[in-house]
Amino acid sequence: MTFNIKDFGAVGDGRTLNTAAIQSAIDKCTASGGGSVIVSGGTYMTGTIVLKDNVDLHIEADGRLLGSPSCGRYEEGDDPNARRDLVAKAADYGDYPDFPKKHVCVDNLPRHRGSALIFAEEQSNISITGKGVIDANGECFIEKVPEGVNYWMPYRRIDAPTPPRVVFFTGCRNVVVEDVTMTNQPAGWSYWIHDCDYVNFDRVRILAKVEYPNNDGIHINCSRNVTVSNSFINCGDDAIIVRANNLSLKENKVCERVTVTNCNLTSHSGGIRIGWVNDGVIRNCTFSNLVMTDTTVGVSISFPKKKYSPSDFGREATLVENLVFSNIVMDGTYSFPIRINIEEDPELHINAIRNIYFSNIHTRGLRLPFLVGRKDNPLENIKFSDCTFEVLSPENGNDGRSHGAAYGKAPESPKMEVVHVNRLSFNNTDFITH
Repeated sequence: MTFNIKDFGAVGDGRTLNTAAIQSAIDKCTASGGGSVIVSGGTYMTGTIVLKDNVDLHIEADGRLLGSPSCGRYEEGDDPNARRDLVAKAADYGDYPDFPKKHVCVDNLPRHRGSALIFAEEQSNISITGKGVIDANGECFIEKVPEGVNYWMPYRRIDAPTPPRVVFFTGCRNVVVEDVTMTNQPAGWSYWIHDCDYVNFDRVRILAKVEYPNNDGIHINCSRNVTVSNSFINCGDDAIIVRANNLSLKENKVCERVTVTNCNLTSHSGGIRIGWVNDGVIRNCTFSNLVMTDTTVGVSISFPKKKYSPSDFGREATLVENLVFSNIVMDGTYSFPIRINIEEDPELHINAIRNIYFSNIHTRGLRLPFLVGRKDNPLENIKFSDCTFEVLSPENGNDGRSHGAAYGKAPESPKMEVVHVNRLSFNNTDFITH
């Protein structure tokens, strides 16, 4: 069955708030046993909508969902600065309510908030499909950093609780995101898949602005059986993230059986990031047939000091094992093409980082791999085969001045650092410097 949001009163003029109409279509669809909710023929502004069992949110090629600027309606012709002022004055952040959640403890979520543009909790057989656009209206939540202010990117969030995620699915099963384009993320993660099972992204495009902070691409956390394929991701923060932060869940869950393949990634932070502070178990994942362009770090398996992540940390000792990276081209890495490191911090708890395999990796940038464990937690069994690491001089590579999170001077030395690593091997691997 199909349910067109226009039949429920939605108006596609880009100004009318359609949250209630879209939600009514979703509610009717799931109550009728499921089907497709159709978005077509216009731009439909909305606040938070909640997907439910057996519903396909289908955005057709001539359809666009536009995130609300949160408070107050604006008339055509108003400039972005005026809309940002409205958001900054919002007391209740009304169009993105952080209503109570049953699957997660909101106080333990990163940024301590659980709001999103599209949300689903403990639902099955849900999807977002179609060749249309999800426009998160990010310019309403961003401001240019004033001259003389030291900040890691040229733009920052305004002084208001900006939406922390665009799409947030938690505790869901059988999830599909296919063909959709997402754009203009408001310094918030594009997709957060949190404790979900059987998730498939295919042919999606994520076109975030690289100058905006924290607009991660696909953030996979404590989830199982997840595939990302045939997709293009362009963002200012990490493009693909695989983690196991269980702090907000009632019980610890493993993140495993994640496959990322046939994708193009551009990020002014990391192309692929694995793990973070006191994550749990991440295992049995593959990353293959990828092209990364203009990333700061290509592949990062990095565990920083807890103080650097005040609202985003887990509750377990981390175990990362059995990861395979193959057939990857990186061109224009400003920092390390591969970084595996554990910081010295008594609050950072590590079980093991082991069995990490790289084959047919070919990189060109300003540095060589960085492999640094701890004396009490050495990296174990790291293998490279049939790889090429080409180091450019700074004048021939990206010097960082227009490179998002890489703001600052170019590295002084391209030397490779290896500290506290057991069973490290390089087979048929070349290191080329200019």
